[in-house]
Amino acid sequence: MRLRYVLPLTAALLLSGASAFAQAPMAEIVIAPGAPPALREEVVPPPPRPLEEVVWEPGHWRWEPGRHEWLWVAGHYIERPHRRAEWEPGHWIETPHGWRWDPGHWR
Repeated sequence: MRLRYVLPLTAALLLSGASAFAQAPMAEIVIAPGAPPALREEVVPPPPRPLEEVVWEPGHWRWEPGRHEWLWVAGHYIERPHRRAEWEPGHWIETPHGWRWDPGHWR
């Protein structure tokens, strides 16, 4: 009798998860024609909360393809997903096709 309810529920959960996954935004791949400018020096302000809760994401250069120019994205604090999470900052990687942005992520 219970199996009668478990199977439809399992199917519904799987389908809802699949549709949520299919609708998740894909990270945009950014390729710049040349190397980014040198990083700017930033003064890191005191954290707004304890360091167990936030981490500093350093500033970086962003390539704007439509404008054909580099724009500076200032560093800022971001919230940790959990206390032991470590932030791996984004960085530019030279490839045969230009410079590709590898976005930051949590480890």
